[in-house]
Amino acid sequence: MAVERAGADRLWVDEAVRRVEADANRSADTHLHVLPMPADWGVDVYLKDESVHPTGSLKHRLARSLFLHALVSGQIGPHTTVVEASSGSTAVSEAYFAQLIGVPFVAVLPRSTSPEKIALIERYGGRCHPVEHGAGMYAEAERLAAECGGHYLDQFTHAERATDWRGNNNIAESIVAQLAQERYPVPEWIVVGAGTGGTSATIGRYLRYRRMPTRLAVVDPENSAFLPGWASGAADYATGMPGRIEGIGRPRMEPSFVPGVIDLMLPVPDAASIAAVRHLHERTGRFAGGSTGTNLWGVYHLVARMLADGVRGSVVTLICDGGERYRHSYYDDDWVAAQGLDLAPHTERIERFLATGEF
Repeated sequence: MAVERAGADRLWVDEAVRRVEADANRSADTHLHVLPMPADWGVDVYLKDESVHPTGSLKHRLARSLFLHALVSGQIGPHTTVVEASSGSTAVSEAYFAQLIGVPFVAVLPRSTSPEKIALIERYGGRCHPVEHGAGMYAEAERLAAECGGHYLDQFTHAERATDWRGNNNIAESIVAQLAQERYPVPEWIVVGAGTGGTSATIGRYLRYRRMPTRLAVVDPENSAFLPGWASGAADYATGMPGRIEGIGRPRMEPSFVPGVIDLMLPVPDAASIAAVRHLHERTGRFAGGSTGTNLWGVYHLVARMLADGVRGSVVTLICDGGERYRHSYYDDDWVAAQGLDLAPHTERIERFLATGEF
């Protein structure tokens, strides 16, 4: 006996996809800012400003891709409650897209998530479901989705497959296009952090697909499993420890993290990340989150290496999100002191690097 699904749901999905695509069409590409370096170095540094997305972070791209992937895969319909495990920015962006297509959204997140991010999730109509420890997010999100007959987006599994790494205006293609008229249009390095691993997977695959010599460096904060897992080849490596730098670093190796596309990984102390992003604000007026500081620390390391090797060229990294989400943490001296972090040695190292080229 033939079985046919109701056409109304298909029409709803068509309209939902149109709304998500229209959001992308309304948004201009994100800016590529020059971060000034001494002119005689012959090295150009660029910051791709992902904070200008409608939801204020790099995760807007991921959320759009995850929703489109789930919609066209038949996993989200007009009555589906969408659930995610997220430390903050992904959930903010997903709440936005859930509201855009008219479905409920629940974010399972650590109780320590910044109040600014929680407020943003709720502003877009999302409901926050806190857990005591980040490691418990996955199972709780899966349980909630099953309980209500909803869909668990599972960014940590689907990030690397939801985004089209061949092009379609992904972040790698955008970077390459924006560099086309620069003096070093093919960068020596692109530097990113890893949260799900989706951004590094997309960029690394795109560079190989386009046969570009550009190398990909991934920076990793304290307590993250990515660097030791990458170095050891242990796909199940876990630290089980929470991190301070929101949006990057994970207590376990995530399914969307693709080690084979990464050329170099660098560990970055949390105090260095915070010192670097505060220094960026003081130097340029740009107000960014802690993961941007992690990226910058990696950039400074690589620029110093290029200078030592006599290599001229360009380096690109990301402004992942805006600093207004972290007024009560990375930009709060009392919070920094309570964490036992001393920023001064790292700030001095940055100043010495900009004066001498040594890092």
